[in-house]
Amino acid sequence: NNYVNNTISSYEGYYASVIYAYLASLGLDLTAEDVTSKGRIDLSLRLDNAIYLIEFKVDGGGKALEQIRQRNYQQKYQGQGKPIYLIGIDFDSAERNLTAFDWEQMG
Repeated sequence: NNYVNNTISSYEGYYASVIYAYLASLGLDLTAEDVTSKGRIDLSLRLDNAIYLIEFKVDGGGKALEQIRQRNYQQKYQGQGKPIYLIGIDFDSAERNLTAFDWEQMG
């Protein structure tokens, strides 16, 4: 009933907050809306052996990973001697479901 007669599934922040809450409950080192000189990374996850930069899109046509590349978000974390993983996650508001999941490793 949480989804009846509301538009919450149309907003990127809804999906980002669900994933953030899950990862935060695990005690991981993460930052939501991580500011860079080119924009904000939706979610940054820093582990001992790697860094994960995650972008969410709703009805974005599979362009979440493309945004990370275009805005060069990984630049903020380069030089730390860790691999950086760029992750794009796209959702469909009508289906309320994941439609694309793309990733690539940098460095």
